[in-house]
Amino acid sequence: MHEHEYVSEELLCVLAGIAGEDNVLMTEPMRDYTTFHIGGPADVFVTPRTPEVLVKVLDTCYLGDVPVTIVGNGSDLLVGDRGIRGVVVLLRDNLAQVEVDAGGWRVTAQAGALLRDVALSAAEEGLSGMEPLWGIPATVGGACFMNAGAYDGTMGDVLESVRVYVPSKQGNRGSVVTLEARDLNLGYRKSRVHDDGLIVLSATFKLSPSNPAMVRAAMDDYQARREAKQPLDMASAGSTFKRPEGYFAGKLIMDAGLRGARVGDAQVSEKHCGFVVNTGRASAKDVLGLIEHVQAEVKAQFGVDLEPEVRMIGEF
Repeated sequence: MHEHEYVSEELLCVLAGIAGEDNVLMTEPMRDYTTFHIGGPADVFVTPRTPEVLVKVLDTCYLGDVPVTIVGNGSDLLVGDRGIRGVVVLLRDNLAQVEVDAGGWRVTAQAGALLRDVALSAAEEGLSGMEPLWGIPATVGGACFMNAGAYDGTMGDVLESVRVYVPSKQGNRGSVVTLEARDLNLGYRKSRVHDDGLIVLSATFKLSPSNPAMVRAAMDDYQARREAKQPLDMASAGSTFKRPEGYFAGKLIMDAGLRGARVGDAQVSEKHCGFVVNTGRASAKDVLGLIEHVQAEVKAQFGVDLEPEVRMIGEF
């Protein structure tokens, strides 16, 4: 065990006491928790098994002034090769319950539930609204964080409210509050959850009644469109760049002659130029180098600034 500036033996003991020893790991490789399969070690990696434990873990870290990074499905993350300092908290299968109130047309899901599973649960009850979102490989928490969207749908269309942990600014415990979707400042790939550093515990979706077979048919249609166009069989963090005003990132990159461009094992996807894929053992440095190369070429040829959609965290 090596000492880190943020991680004391005392902190480890407290976290193990709260979350259970098996749920607190040291120097855990982040490549195992990102869809890019890239990333160095997290100093401490905690997997809370209940919302109550999650809140206690967060309180402990904030009270101790320890940096906290929340990771869900890791589908939009590029984690640096040197890893993440402080504490990483995983919200995935450990907090993934989905409850359907078919009569009230609502579905409530914990932060770690995949959008896919929320949509499937809704479809079974004949509730419509999640269909465009179901192929996004995100957890509910991550999707709220970035107001995830696909095709003609975004989280803002179906989100009713979120239960969030609000970190305290003065070294006190945080608070847990419920916010209405209209108070979340939802915009293109942004939300108050992101801007204010809120941590989603659960979310409630307001859907509309439909026929289960019709809902499933719509879901299958979106999935077929996704599979036809996107390199879903390759390790990536999804769409690498945000859509620039008036353009499509993938088309600009293709027109710049960058289809298949590589740095190390990072490559501009041959199937969809808007995706950077890991063809083998790409490092974060490879991906970053390729992103910068793409940005420079598109800027030089078309005068357009491409902004990464993939979130870069940790030390590079």
